[in-house]
Amino acid sequence: MSSKKIQWNGALQPEAVEILSKDGGMIVCPTKVGYIIMTSDAKGLDRKFEAKERNRNKPGVVLCGSLEQLKSLAQLNPEIEALYQQHWDKDILLGCILPWKEDAKARIPDDGSKTMMMDKRDTSCFVIKFGKPGEILAKELWENHGKFSFASSANPSGKGNRGKVEGIGERIESHADLIIEANEYVTSIQPNETEKTRYEQGVMVSMVDENGTLVPEQKGQRSVTPCPILIRKGLDVDKIMSIMSDIFLTWDYRQGNYY
Repeated sequence: MSSKKIQWNGALQPEAVEILSKDGGMIVCPTKVGYIIMTSDAKGLDRKFEAKERNRNKPGVVLCGSLEQLKSLAQLNPEIEALYQQHWDKDILLGCILPWKEDAKARIPDDGSKTMMMDKRDTSCFVIKFGKPGEILAKELWENHGKFSFASSANPSGKGNRGKVEGIGERIESHADLIIEANEYVTSIQPNETEKTRYEQGVMVSMVDENGTLVPEQKGQRSVTPCPILIRKGLDVDKIMSIMSDIFLTWDYRQGNYY
């Protein structure tokens, strides 16, 4: 095991806080669906893209360690807020593409972060309940260090890590400052699945139209468009579709629609 690899301690990992609270840090962290790269500023994001050799056209992923953080950053309406609240209460991983609040944009460091954490429509994917190791880290960084937490899957672009730290690849391993290992935690989320059948990603729902404007409230009315679109299936997709059906009378399923 490389010296930069440590076993997750079951709580907040102080080594990770130290790295990500400073400029340019980049770590690998376990989640419910595998391993991710976590960064907290433009320098770290730049290192992430370099490590993954990945195109920059996809929406940035913003990890939220609390609903309060989510509400302070993203534009929501009461129905979308209710969707997040139900998933929070039931500990279900959820990511929605949402516009940023204008005052939240002002909190983004003027270091080039914006162009790497949003798409061309100024939207990002805001994720909750992604797994304890990262959740408590994101909460600590936001509340006590004023730092964002950005994420991307920790594997060569287009390839999965199969929920094993060994699957992140030599390039990412060499670029990261720290690697938190918790294979048993990842396995525990989908204990009855094999490496071939397990979900390696979370569900993603677009809550914006093609211009990045928030979808309207439906207020119990039918055929309100534009409407939420489930654009990526993943862990607990059946539970998520059930909850969406309770809140929205109209929503769409278009796997891969964003890309």
